Amino acid sequence: MVPESLSREEQAEWEALQAEMRACRRCLEAGYSIEPWAIFSGPAPAPLMLIGQAPGTTEAQVHRPFNASSGTRLFQWMARVGIDEEDFRRRCYMTAVTKCYPGKHPKGKGDRKPSGAEQALCRPFLDRELALVRPRVILTVGSLALEAIVGRGVSLTEAVGRIFEVDGRYVLPLPHPSGASLWLNQPENQARLEKALELLRFTIYDLRLTIDDKVDAGRVGGGGHREP
Repeated sequence: MVPESLSREEQAEWEALQAEMRACRRCLEAGYSIEPWAIFSGPAPAPLMLIGQAPGTTEAQVHRPFNASSGTRLFQWMARVGIDEEDFRRRCYMTAVTKCYPGKHPKGKGDRKPSGAEQALCRPFLDRELALVRPRVILTVGSLALEAIVGRGVSLTEAVGRIFEVDGRYVLPLPHPSGASLWLNQPENQARLEKALELLRFTIYDLRLTIDDKVDAGRVGGGGHREP
């Protein structure tokens, strides 16, 4: 089953949404020292949607998601499940909980985490993206994206290695690939990542979700998540 194309009205809505996101200055006007320019890429609709936390400084410079070292590690993970970076970028939609670069952490440890207020200001954009992209599978990258899609009741440690079903979509959490994250330094978390990648491979197979946008209507399985 190939995802249906956007109608003429939806295509106009999609183009308007992209323009609105790029022109948005809500966080800046609210006093947050962001670098305004929304970073996102990919088609609508798309069978797979990746949601990160927020763009980094390199992404803000080149206007492309996961362009720096975090992207290198992320696409190394994707390669291990048979997804090529070039095809992933062309066929899958990539966005973030907040769309603009939030600036450096005040203590110099990586980038600043967007505040709850900033997330709330940007949330309507994410909801509209989900409605128009219509992904079968969502990859959440990091704890902030996990909270935005699955909710605050599940930690990253509890979530990585499981598949959730939210609003009829399958959600597969991944840790953040940033070198600033210490989560992957723990051997048990490396094992959780391995399980998550195995589940991603199974999910692609079970749903017949290929990078050519072919999707089977079959379910991964009952319940909130599937274990291999």
